[in-house]
Amino acid sequence: MPSTFGLVCRYAVSGGIPRRSFYVAIVVGTILNLINQGDALFGASPINWTKIILTYFVPYAVATYGAISYRLSQP
Repeated sequence: MPSTFGLVCRYAVSGGIPRRSFYVAIVVGTILNLINQGDALFGASPINWTKIILTYFVPYAVATYGAISYRLSQP
């Protein structure tokens, strides 16, 4: 039987999880970026690229975590 870490790694890259997490990150990340950095995105202040990247990465990580947690809970 594979280790839990092995299952997590396998689930994170298979079964449509990356694609679904990507779509969630695009939608949620875009909304959050417009809310948090709208003024920078429309030219009123400088863009903080670190914040933009993290604003897309966090929803991706949360969606992936949720999907993996669900799969691990299934018998």
